[in-house]
Amino acid sequence: MSVKEHDPLTGHQTTGHEWNGITELNTRVPRAIWFFVIVTHLYALVTWILLPTWPLVTTYTKGILGIDQHEQVAKQVVAANVARADWADQIVTMPTDEILGDTVLMSRVNATAHQIFGDNCAACHGRDAAGGPGFPRLIDDAWLWGGDTDAIMETLRVGINSTHPDTRYSQMLAFGRDGMLGREDIRIVIDYVQSLSGIAPSDTPVSPERISAGEEIYLDNCAACHADDGTGDMEQGAPNLADQAWIYGGDKDALFETIWNGRQGWMPSWETRLSEVERKTLAVYLARLGQEATQ
Repeated sequence: MSVKEHDPLTGHQTTGHEWNGITELNTRVPRAIWFFVIVTHLYALVTWILLPTWPLVTTYTKGILGIDQHEQVAKQVVAANVARADWADQIVTMPTDEILGDTVLMSRVNATAHQIFGDNCAACHGRDAAGGPGFPRLIDDAWLWGGDTDAIMETLRVGINSTHPDTRYSQMLAFGRDGMLGREDIRIVIDYVQSLSGIAPSDTPVSPERISAGEEIYLDNCAACHADDGTGDMEQGAPNLADQAWIYGGDKDALFETIWNGRQGWMPSWETRLSEVERKTLAVYLARLGQEATQ
């Protein structure tokens, strides 16, 4: 029968292991730790019995309290809709210009739409709606399909290149990658496009002969969508190339990438996520932001 050793300093039993004169103690777990372990397990057991807890094949354990957060959220949504029914009905029935002129109603619109925009749109268009590389700026007058509230509402409803059956379609062809234009032709037409928007050349002035050659390439390949004068076509969602607004950038490198590989923007359809009231509220909010930005 072995004799259990104890540390002479602390009195704790040792494990019998020793490394270079250092003896390992067999210290007991503090009682406070056991207390909290027991309490935690009891709490978990009570929670399993009272609340929805364990997932099953097609459902989950409901708990004897019958708490259903889906029902709670649904009730909260109904209550919120009732609380805002007085002004929400006005949003649906009133013309946009009247809404914009009603300061009381606009205070409701601004407070509500700010949250809608932050939850659904800001991730791409920025919290200030100023956009960014690849995402349009929403506070100017450069709109692909039109910037009036009706056009904005329709874009929100169907999306762009989305899965909605009525979605808006827009795609820039890959002129370089698909062999329609060579590299030098692309560089020439870039100089012409930049001249339309008044972008100054980065190094040496572009000769009139090069601009003329670029115009010929443009008319043969680009004018069908962007119009002969480069002002675009809202029916096709073709951007205006004669202004200072660029979605992917107007410098030579960005334009070369656009013409060589093409572009295809995408925006989801919000018809199933946002109600008609929310979409119109958002459209009015964006119209107000645009008015303020252009003043």
